[in-house]
Amino acid sequence: MAEATIRDVASRAQVSVASVSRVLNGFDKVSSQTRERVAAAVAELGYVPHAAARSLSMARTHSIGVVLPDLHGEFFSEIVRGMDRVASERGYLLLLSSLHAGSRLGTSALRALRGRVDGAMVMAPHLGEEELAATLPPGVPIVLLNTRSQQGLHSTISLDNAAGATAVAEHLLALGRKRVIHIAGPPGNADAQERAQAFARRVAQGDDVVLTAVEGDFSEQSGEDAVAALLRSHQRFDAVFAANDNMAIGALQALRQAGRQVPEAVAVAGFDDIPMARHLGLTTVRVRIAELGEYGLSELIDTVEGRGAPPASTLHPVELVVRTSTGQA
Repeated sequence: MAEATIRDVASRAQVSVASVSRVLNGFDKVSSQTRERVAAAVAELGYVPHAAARSLSMARTHSIGVVLPDLHGEFFSEIVRGMDRVASERGYLLLLSSLHAGSRLGTSALRALRGRVDGAMVMAPHLGEEELAATLPPGVPIVLLNTRSQQGLHSTISLDNAAGATAVAEHLLALGRKRVIHIAGPPGNADAQERAQAFARRVAQGDDVVLTAVEGDFSEQSGEDAVAALLRSHQRFDAVFAANDNMAIGALQALRQAGRQVPEAVAVAGFDDIPMARHLGLTTVRVRIAELGEYGLSELIDTVEGRGAPPASTLHPVELVVRTSTGQA
């Protein structure tokens, strides 16, 4: 008869493999009912944990896995800068990997973390809850940034996208802009969806305001292409809100190449407040990106070291920063 595996125990106890691992490794954050079911399943199946595997799971590496949608661009460099500051102070190394949308190798980056790191910071706003649950490594403490998650399983830190997009809409309405373009982020991306929905809701409350949404992919080129296409089609518009700063910068480039005055003819706003936005005078939603990385990694290391609070959802505050690309209301 084949030796019982940890998956057999999980199936018999009707709990996740991660829950079985927590019980076997003596972690506190497990209900008494789960402990009893796992203990009963272990006894019934005669399961014996593999000593080497258990040793590996319990060993401290003082490394933290960081999985981001991309490793390029100012947003990601800023968030890693914040994490690196905390990691250095607390004696941990960061292992970086990317999780591109649609990549076959993407989910393997998550599975490969088990046994190599003490915990993981994961930002995957393009993954749905079921896909994410199927790819997160069991038994690894995880903090999720801007990522859908089943409530209570992992700590999550999300941007207040709705507040930020609403603030931009109110600013543009106060300026009297009537023909508004929204350059949205990629379909299926949680941040992009929240920003688009909140912006559309608020703009719809304006008098005689026409909103047109076009698709982007968060890259500078997609913002430039979107505005260039609108200009070629002779569509009239007097404001652009891009779902991130990179696309807003692309929009500025297309407008200036066409000789459109900013903000006199067209007001432009973005989201994130990357360092380049300040140099270009771009009105945007300030995220305090480095602070987001610092806070998330501090929470994760506290959990790894046994001082963390139960999994919770935290909303990271944002604020509108008005600069010359829109002008004052």
